[in-house]
Amino acid sequence: DAHRVAIARVGALEPLVHLLRTGDAEGRSRAAWVVASLARNDDNQVAIVRTGAVEPLVQLLQTGDDKGRSRAAWALANLALNKANKVTIARAGVVEPLLVQLLRTGRDTRMRPWVAQALNNLGVYTWAGNLFWEE
Repeated sequence: DAHRVAIARVGALEPLVHLLRTGDAEGRSRAAWVVASLARNDDNQVAIVRTGAVEPLVQLLQTGDDKGRSRAAWALANLALNKANKVTIARAGVVEPLLVQLLRTGRDTRMRPWVAQALNNLGVYTWAGNLFWEE
């Protein structure tokens, strides 16, 4: 965990978010993977969102290949462990249709568990086919 904090503190977050925004498919996917890993640390979760990672992660969910989409879902799941981040992520419009649609139709079986985890961490649950938010 100390390594994750050190990586963020030396300034890696801004270049990673830049790569998420401007990289090719492989670069964006790898950046999402690193962000997901760094977001396993509580302090990093806040710093990553403040650096602006949510929007390009949502974009990757929309337009990426299956690997990129899976890694973006993993990153958002980890970022959503922080209560304040949940609001930012939800306001980005990822719950419906993005995450729910990916849960239903995602071809990559590695993606679905991360999508489900992201929904869980965001406090979303289903009952009789409807979505509800935990308050």
